[in-house]
Amino acid sequence: MEIVVNLDVVMAMRKVSSKELAKAIGITEANLSLLKRGKVKGVRFETLAQICQYLDCQPGDILAYKADG
Repeated sequence: MEIVVNLDVVMAMRKVSSKELAKAIGITEANLSLLKRGKVKGVRFETLAQICQYLDCQPGDILAYKADG
């Protein structure tokens, strides 16, 4: 079981750069990169809400659950 992060796909569809998004939501590009690669143990709802607001998307557009098998 794993959570798949599709943030890079949504960003590409919206033509938003990492630098632009990081600045808009107030996090570092390094932290955004970790989030995009799924290398974080968690994400604050406030951060997720800011990402969704900026990208005009839903949390389910960014995060997906993948079952084993």
